[in-house]
Amino acid sequence: MNPRKEALLGVVLVVLYTGAISFADAITKHIAGNYAAPQLFAISGLAVAGFCLLVTRPSGTLPRTSLWRPTLVRCALGILASLAFFLSFRLLPMAEVFLFIGLMPIMSATLSGPVLGERLQPSTWLALALGAVGVFFLFPDGVHNIGAGHAVALCATFTGSLSLVLARYISNREQASLAQVFYPNLALGGAMALALPFVWQPMGSVELALVAAYSVALFAARWLCILALRLLPVHVVTLLMSLQFAWMVWLGGRFFGEVPGMHVYIGAAVVVMAGAMLVLQRMMPQAGAKPVGKPLT
Repeated sequence: MNPRKEALLGVVLVVLYTGAISFADAITKHIAGNYAAPQLFAISGLAVAGFCLLVTRPSGTLPRTSLWRPTLVRCALGILASLAFFLSFRLLPMAEVFLFIGLMPIMSATLSGPVLGERLQPSTWLALALGAVGVFFLFPDGVHNIGAGHAVALCATFTGSLSLVLARYISNREQASLAQVFYPNLALGGAMALALPFVWQPMGSVELALVAAYSVALFAARWLCILALRLLPVHVVTLLMSLQFAWMVWLGGRFFGEVPGMHVYIGAAVVVMAGAMLVLQRMMPQAGAKPVGKPLT
């Protein structure tokens, strides 16, 4: 597949991802106020792992990977990031949580250098900076009253970004996309199940349906993300993920009664423009990030 088709397919996959993950985040916001994190993640993590087994059932084998060390690191990072984001939604307004999510492209681009050996061009940094400006447009009041919630959100951003960089590292070396969904979710579900007896609260049919919907959305989102990371560099994927703000505008208005101001639309336009710059750069011959040096082992 030529670079142009790879870039276009990657964009489509990320757009689908943003819709699925925004839906999952809205459910997280709802659940976080009434239930402990292990209750959501034990059920959803094991359910997502189960979906992976259903997909691989014709082969009769577990999803395979030859890169166990980075996979195990991703499992640990996935647990930390999930817990940190869950706690962030409980401690902070949704807008402030997404301010930190908007910093993930810059952080992932920074981490791609030492982890992946990718050399980024000055024009890439310009596009990333423009994307960061767009994110700050979405929240004109900025981050105020710095406290524990912001520290937790920063931890979530770092662990989430590093997990995405490792996903790109693995995707560059093998085609086992389902393994990257299966093992982190199995680890998350198993670890949270250990705490489940201490935090369990009975759930009604509506809450159980929401958790089931969350599991389906999360499975779809994480698989789409892994597929997109095969086609586009991490900093491109994470910046395009800022499109989830558009989904959040609709979800916020539909379910939480949030009405955004004009600054939200201006910021979203800036973010989309920055993402377009990176995708167009990827389409051009000899443009975008390229791996250099020896691959990590």
